[in-house]
Amino acid sequence: MMNRFYTLLIILVFCSWSVSAQVKVLFDARKAQMAANADWIVDADLYNIGTGSGGAMQTGRGNEANPQRFPTPAQSGITSVTPETYWKGALSAWGVELAKRGFLVETLPFNGTISYGNSSNLQDLSNYKVFICIEPNIRFTTAEKQAIIRFVQNGGGLFMGGNHYGSDRNNDGWDAPRIWNDLMTNNGLVTNPFGMSFDQVSFSQTTSNFASVAGNAILSGAAGNPVQMKFSSGTSLTLNKTVNPTSLGLVFKTGSSTTGSTGVMFAQCRYGTGKVATIGDSSPPDDGTGDTNDQLYNGWSAEVNGDHSRILINATLWLASNTLREGSLSSSRDVSVWPNPFSGNIRVEYASTIDAPLSLSVIDIAGKTVYSSSADLVVGPNLFDLSLEKLNPGFYFLVLNDGMRQEVIRLVRE
Repeated sequence: MMNRFYTLLIILVFCSWSVSAQVKVLFDARKAQMAANADWIVDADLYNIGTGSGGAMQTGRGNEANPQRFPTPAQSGITSVTPETYWKGALSAWGVELAKRGFLVETLPFNGTISYGNSSNLQDLSNYKVFICIEPNIRFTTAEKQAIIRFVQNGGGLFMGGNHYGSDRNNDGWDAPRIWNDLMTNNGLVTNPFGMSFDQVSFSQTTSNFASVAGNAILSGAAGNPVQMKFSSGTSLTLNKTVNPTSLGLVFKTGSSTTGSTGVMFAQCRYGTGKVATIGDSSPPDDGTGDTNDQLYNGWSAEVNGDHSRILINATLWLASNTLREGSLSSSRDVSVWPNPFSGNIRVEYASTIDAPLSLSVIDIAGKTVYSSSADLVVGPNLFDLSLEKLNPGFYFLVLNDGMRQEVIRLVRE
């Protein structure tokens, strides 16, 4: 009876995730993304930020973009041939492309509220599948940090965009790398939940050093297969696979290992039931249009043969997707786990095409690693027994990584 209960519960969770696949994408404009020469917004018709009501903290001047919740004209008018100039913002190409693909695009205005689980807030993060925040220039409050972390933990997709160290657009003492690192290390919930941090550097570089990860949805997705990335005064990331074994570098600086944890330019991870994608520079999503008072250029499609648009759209599609391979419910024939639900030991069968070390980690719903081990793979089927009887009842994630691919399987402890 208990097994049937958990099986039914998993099916209900899958159904709810499938329904929520057609959800809204929220672009943040709460954190001075319009300050100075920045314009990291989808659309704006008003240009009056800096004149009272907290606007001066945002920009320091009174002619900056003031984006509203709904881009105009209405996105219902967007067709397959609509140009990105349909909206006016440096991220308008991103927003228009998402609208073409069926997403509902909104902006969180500068006087909006970042919350999670607040039913009185119409733009509460629980109402969205993906939250995109490019180069925040105002530090997140503790409540905002916890809202963002809980959003991801409970199935949301977060896109974090940084910029080079010292890029303090509004001169408040906080640049994007420090702001994101502060969220991950000083949130009152968990230290470094995403297993990544922004480096205190600034560099410009074009790289073709992409990770070789078979079947990766960001590097080989519906928008195409990107092979180059150009940073124009950006920063890199350092990954911490101990605190989050799912953190994975996808694009690296020249000379960095494609399986390494340093010199990362683009990364991804999972946390709880959600996902995170991260880029160290705000230039790639810039489409060269927007506030006429700002100095913008086209990194979206004019550089590296349009590869920036491919990787950013693929990343958004991945963040919005509901693709966790779930034990016996998985369509993967390479990995199986039984019993699941379990009460003691579990057996993992892993079909490998290479001889390589394999890391096995079990992560709880809060993102904490509660079990870890390693083994040596041989070509063909491999069997491993894991002793998990000490775990409390609840949901967990088994993460398997052999350096070439990563599998995530949801477990249920009875």
